[in-house]
Amino acid sequence: MDEVMYGPMQLLVIVFDNPNFHGQIRRELESVMNKGMIRLIDLLFIWKDEAGNIKSLEATQLDEEERMHFGAVVGGLIGYGAGGEEGAIGGTEAGILAAAQENYGITEEDILEITEAIPEGTAAAILIIEHLWAKSLKQAIRDAGGVLVSQGMLTPELLVAVGEELTEAVKFAEKKKKGPQAAVAF
Repeated sequence: MDEVMYGPMQLLVIVFDNPNFHGQIRRELESVMNKGMIRLIDLLFIWKDEAGNIKSLEATQLDEEERMHFGAVVGGLIGYGAGGEEGAIGGTEAGILAAAQENYGITEEDILEITEAIPEGTAAAILIIEHLWAKSLKQAIRDAGGVLVSQGMLTPELLVAVGEELTEAVKFAEKKKKGPQAAVAF
């Protein structure tokens, strides 16, 4: 079988209501990147001050050749999904063009939308990361004939919310059980 080229990728969108940056995010990203756990495909930080002035920072770990290859692969896959083989050709060309313009996944439209959406005095970040640690697992799954059909991220906050919803559902079911019951005619 073909070797896995990329690990699973994840898009993160983060909003900072009261931005208080002291380099802690950069240090943690560098730590996990240096350990070979993730690779930064694209990062965009946007700050909007109280006067509405915008500052931004972009970063990637991709070199020029990787940007072109990544753009072609992603564009081709998206194009194939949208329009079959013909769409794959157009998507590949669009992906190469986007990579040549140093757009690795986050478009100018994305940047404008975020800039307009965040209030003054706040910040936002968009990251596209590749999970390098999962490449060998992905290869093993592929070699065993497996195909990933769904994935998602479970955060502690999500589990708390699910627990709260489950508690409410149980309370509702118990209340319904104890409620007035219809008389049974014999």
